[in-house]
Amino acid sequence: MTSATTALADLHRALDAPHESGGVATGNWRWTVRQRMTSVRDVLMRESEHPDDAWLSARRGSALRERRALLARIGELGPEVLENPDLDGVRTQGLRLLTDINHHLQRLHDLAYDDVELELGGSE
Repeated sequence: MTSATTALADLHRALDAPHESGGVATGNWRWTVRQRMTSVRDVLMRESEHPDDAWLSARRGSALRERRALLARIGELGPEVLENPDLDGVRTQGLRLLTDINHHLQRLHDLAYDDVELELGGSE
């Protein structure tokens, strides 16, 4: 598995772990989720920018804007994980964020594929 796959799977497992309202279990859940979010943030920060091809540059720009928005959402959710009393709401936000990050990473893979297809001549 890649580091991105591992980080996303770890965060998903942390979000799915049982959490109870109040007590030590809640504190452990919050802390574990927050640590896993940091790993996911680090994966997004390591995304590299590819050299621009004219026909892909708009899509790459869109991917970079999307990455910035996802990083901002991670930044906003971090304090919520540690402080918000509505754990189910926090969990739902975290799962939605995971889905959006997975879609973002798939778009990046599609861009890389399109770039390789262009270099190899594609099938037309």
